[in-house]
Amino acid sequence: MIISTRWRRGATALAALALALIPAVPASAAPAAAVPPAASTPAVFSPLRQLPKPPSVEQVRVELDELVVEAPHSMDGYSRTKFPHWAIQWGTCDTREVVLARDGVDVVQDGQCRAVTGTWVSVYDDKVLTAASQVDIDHMVPLAAAWRSGADGWDTAKRKAFANDLEHSQLVAVSAASNRSKADKSPDAWKPPAAAYWCEYSRAWTDVKYVYGLSVTEPEKQALVEMLDTCA
Repeated sequence: MIISTRWRRGATALAALALALIPAVPASAAPAAAVPPAASTPAVFSPLRQLPKPPSVEQVRVELDELVVEAPHSMDGYSRTKFPHWAIQWGTCDTREVVLARDGVDVVQDGQCRAVTGTWVSVYDDKVLTAASQVDIDHMVPLAAAWRSGADGWDTAKRKAFANDLEHSQLVAVSAASNRSKADKSPDAWKPPAAAYWCEYSRAWTDVKYVYGLSVTEPEKQALVEMLDTCA
């Protein structure tokens, strides 16, 4: 019951955030002012300015100690389609485009919210990316890893919220190479090549699992402890 309440609180806050970011149209505005720009007209669109920071290392250590430690669940029945992702957040902007705008520098989007120019620095491997096609949006806790640690028992609405979570440190723009190297591995099997990011990575991973009431394996927990020990 505690976990369910915590998740509902996070989901409610996320919905409120999305509504708050939708620009209001003044009642006195002429109808022409409400017409969206043409698809070919570029427009800067980045209402979310920064990847949400995970809690402090002290708080995360407490969260880690509260996580259930158990063997991974079976992958029977798993499919990425059971986690509807890249949902529309507002207007024509889906989750991927929102994260691209948030995590990039000088990102310009067209009338359909697609990133047409910008620069991104991949925190996993310190690579500089100059085209959106080079960027993957990584789920900090991968969908398959979530399935193995409790998401197999969720309904579709909760899986969708998890796959599109902009409130926590669950989604980050990184190089396609690093994202594909990580795949669905947990920290005992994969760590970011950029060791300087281990502190934030382990804090984010642990906090996402805590927020959603997911379990960890013993090797995973040990790896997280080792990565948290790198925090200054």
